[in-house]
Amino acid sequence: MRSLVAGNWKMNGLAASLAELTSLKAALAAKAPVCEVLMCPPFTLLAQAAWTVKDAFALGGQDCSPKDGGAFTGDISAAMLKDAGASTVIVGHSERRQYHGERDGDVAAKVQAAWRAGLNAIICVGETESQRDAGEAHGICTSQLEAGVPAGATAENTAIAYEPVWAIGTGKTPTAADIVAMHGHIRSCLVRRLGEGARQMRILYGGSVKPDNAAEILNLPEVNGALVGGASLKCADFLGIIAAVKPA
Repeated sequence: MRSLVAGNWKMNGLAASLAELTSLKAALAAKAPVCEVLMCPPFTLLAQAAWTVKDAFALGGQDCSPKDGGAFTGDISAAMLKDAGASTVIVGHSERRQYHGERDGDVAAKVQAAWRAGLNAIICVGETESQRDAGEAHGICTSQLEAGVPAGATAENTAIAYEPVWAIGTGKTPTAADIVAMHGHIRSCLVRRLGEGARQMRILYGGSVKPDNAAEILNLPEVNGALVGGASLKCADFLGIIAAVKPA
């Protein structure tokens, strides 16, 4: 299994930010990474990013509609992402759940829309601080996986990203033992739901990953890469995380 390091720019980035992708392209050409690399800029930059990157690494979208098209003003279909140069889309991110009221059923519908368009999906799951403090972390992730991951998920079309919601943007990081326990739990849930093939599905860690903590996190058992937020906005920081991945 080859690790995946994915960047999520969230609602950041203007045309000038494409210079970071140009620098990333040059750096990866000079030294090939041992992992797969994916960057998810805002929708407005995706097509320009595709021209800039020219297949040096993969690009993705940060969300998509569950609908294939129609009278849905302001929405972006998975087919539109594919047409703009994306190979993957993030669905179910904690910020979509928190600020837009997305439920597990909505996530599953978006995953299926992504597959119909020929995109892979990164499905995000994770607990809030209050849920963890109440001892509900494993149960929350179990329910999100059971309701949000469609039966057709395979290692080829789907990855899971574990987000300890309380660690995103706060600088807090779960202990290594916490991460190993949750990733192991997620793996068990996936195998129970999808069968032995799910042992090859990548489980990414997504909670304030930075160059200075990446080596410890990315080399833990059942951690198959990272979903990186703020540290993906600067080429140097993102490269530091990529460099922390050990060969499979």
